[in-house]
Amino acid sequence: MTDKQTRQLVIRRVHDEAREIRAFDMALDEAGTEARLSYQPGQVAILQVKDEAPAYFAFASAPEDLELEFLIKRGGGASGALFEMQPGEKVELVDVVGKGFPLAEQRGKDLVFVAMGTGVAPLRSALRYAIRHKEDYGQLVVLYGARTPAHFCYTDETAEWEAAGVELREVVSRPDGHDWSGPTGYVQSLLDHIVPDLTAPVALICGSREMMTQTRDRLLQMGFAPEAILTNY
Repeated sequence: MTDKQTRQLVIRRVHDEAREIRAFDMALDEAGTEARLSYQPGQVAILQVKDEAPAYFAFASAPEDLELEFLIKRGGGASGALFEMQPGEKVELVDVVGKGFPLAEQRGKDLVFVAMGTGVAPLRSALRYAIRHKEDYGQLVVLYGARTPAHFCYTDETAEWEAAGVELREVVSRPDGHDWSGPTGYVQSLLDHIVPDLTAPVALICGSREMMTQTRDRLLQMGFAPEAILTNY
């Protein structure tokens, strides 16, 4: 997009998704109900929020969804400004960037989604796409790590994922003081328990730079080809 091609998004709904994380549903503020944005699962929007510098926010929605969804974490800059906005307010879509996840090239493969924190947003985009086209893929596995149980996003969707045949495994890095009986540690620690049972796995990873580096290194040690380790950007 050039400056002349920027588009306005209007906030339709806002709700708390996890501790200090909110989900924002938006739509193109254009005439006609059929106005849709074209993007690939896992791509990233550059949003201009009020007077803040433009910032990057991954789509949490799938391209086929009627609205655009973003996970916004309380913080500074554009993220902090957007976190406080309400339905009816508008933001500017400056551009759509990143390569996203080329899921059309992964037909017949098992998909392993490895996410940490709000890194689950672009993976949810890809997961929603994969569930809709489940006949094109093998097993769908989600490995999701968070600081505490209160930091998990989309807990209201996990039953829907599992009903669609998705295997979900969650891990918490700081369980102290929380009611948590599941595994503890970092998300990459879950790889050893799931990947060996898959026949044709492709990993989609998103999280902090350190987490992604460690996950990539572990997958390479497990015999993954570099081209079978996908990032969205």
